[in-house]
Amino acid sequence: MLYSEKVMEHFAAPHNVGEIENADGIGEVGNEKCGDIMKMYLKINAGIIEDVKFKTFGCGAAIATSSIATEMIKGKSIEEALKLSNKAVVESLEGLPPAKIHCSVLAEQAVKTAIADYYRRQGVDPVPIVGVIQDHCDGQCTIDN
Repeated sequence: MLYSEKVMEHFAAPHNVGEIENADGIGEVGNEKCGDIMKMYLKINAGIIEDVKFKTFGCGAAIATSSIATEMIKGKSIEEALKLSNKAVVESLEGLPPAKIHCSVLAEQAVKTAIADYYRRQGVDPVPIVGVIQDHCDGQCTIDN
């Protein structure tokens, strides 16, 4: 399985790793069946994502997609962050092997789940804004660490 230089860079030295105390939104996606679990923490001020951190348990592609996703939304508005797609994550990493595309879906879902949590904490129903977030594991995921 060949990974791009960009994937290797984000796997070897991931950006924004850790937790944010008193985070404004926390999203956790994935499960043990898939072998990848991502947790994303957001600090939001006046609708802008001031800080974002992540903790990921999984393969190198899961770590790389988490890392690049945090880079892509940091400093952006919530509206801009909600536009993050798994396709954009893959493009930013200069590609992923087909078997690892699900990692980019997980990264997109982690961002959206954290934003949904932010809205819930504000007393706002997130579904009309964020949409329904489906479990990306459709039985085709394999544990591949």
